[in-house]
Amino acid sequence: MKQTNNEPRRTARILLIYTGGTIGMGLNPRTGALEPLDFNELVARLPELHDIPAGVDVHQFPQPIDSSDMNPQLWGRIVEIIADGYDHYDGFVILHGTDTMAFTASALSFMLENLTKPVILTGSQLPIHQLRTDGRENLITSIEIAAARKPDGTPRVPEVCIYFSGKLLRGNRSTKINSEGFNAFDSFNFPPLADAGVKIVYHDELILHPDYSRPMTPHFALDANVVVFTLFPGIQEATVRYLLATPGLRSIVMRTYGSGNAPQSPWLEQVLNEANSHGIVIINITQCAAGPVEMARYSGGFLLKNAGVLSGYDSTVECAIAKLMHLQGHTSDPEAIRRLMARPLCGEITIEP
Repeated sequence: MKQTNNEPRRTARILLIYTGGTIGMGLNPRTGALEPLDFNELVARLPELHDIPAGVDVHQFPQPIDSSDMNPQLWGRIVEIIADGYDHYDGFVILHGTDTMAFTASALSFMLENLTKPVILTGSQLPIHQLRTDGRENLITSIEIAAARKPDGTPRVPEVCIYFSGKLLRGNRSTKINSEGFNAFDSFNFPPLADAGVKIVYHDELILHPDYSRPMTPHFALDANVVVFTLFPGIQEATVRYLLATPGLRSIVMRTYGSGNAPQSPWLEQVLNEANSHGIVIINITQCAAGPVEMARYSGGFLLKNAGVLSGYDSTVECAIAKLMHLQGHTSDPEAIRRLMARPLCGEITIEP
């Protein structure tokens, strides 16, 4: 966007990365189905952007991505775009479909080591050109947050976040909770970093403080040899053994009951012990929306602990998967992965003293 004499002074420069998603779609008049549009044209129809004290450039993926098709290779492409423009922009806003947005936000939080600038993911439940769209507010507020600075000139929010429906959430703490409502995301185990009402209220005590003396280091190596399996009453030994026999499998995100409990079945302890002895890392994540894993609380949790299963603390499933992919991409040592899964790298888990 070019600045004219009638526009506010641009105090920051933001790169808007359009990957796809509902926010940039339009109705095909022949079929009535939603399909991607040229997002540059849509930006040109948003006069509100001219009132934001930030210059905005647009990088559009050649082919918009349905978020159901998002994958580690595309995460690497997003990181590459950010790394290439890192010295030229003050912040980044990523427009993304909602279905896998929490996975992408989690992955980027690990792939952008020592991030010192805002990376805000947002999107919408309705296309941006529709009358009742949530896309306009989500987009405009995300740009405003990405451009916001403290009095000392450093960014207000130098981390990967999701902004949706008036709340700025830490990206690797977020999960999609609603397929229709405008409040599509929540962060059950960590408060919002900011609330956007009449004013944007930042909760500075919750926001990460990077080391500005060090550069941001992009990472591209990811190993997707991880699976998720959910415990349920009546789960069969043959099913679990078949899963653990997956060729190349390196880690498991195991969704357990309550505070991290499992059936007290001798076969389950034996199977998990065998997997652990073969170097497969097993992370315990509760099926509950809120609350941490505490394997010392009940005997069902002790069974898992004795079998070498690691606590996932209060991690989301999306974050546990992304963190395992990241670590597996950088080391072949299961013990190193276990050590790093047990400590926060970028605010993704809470470890009680």
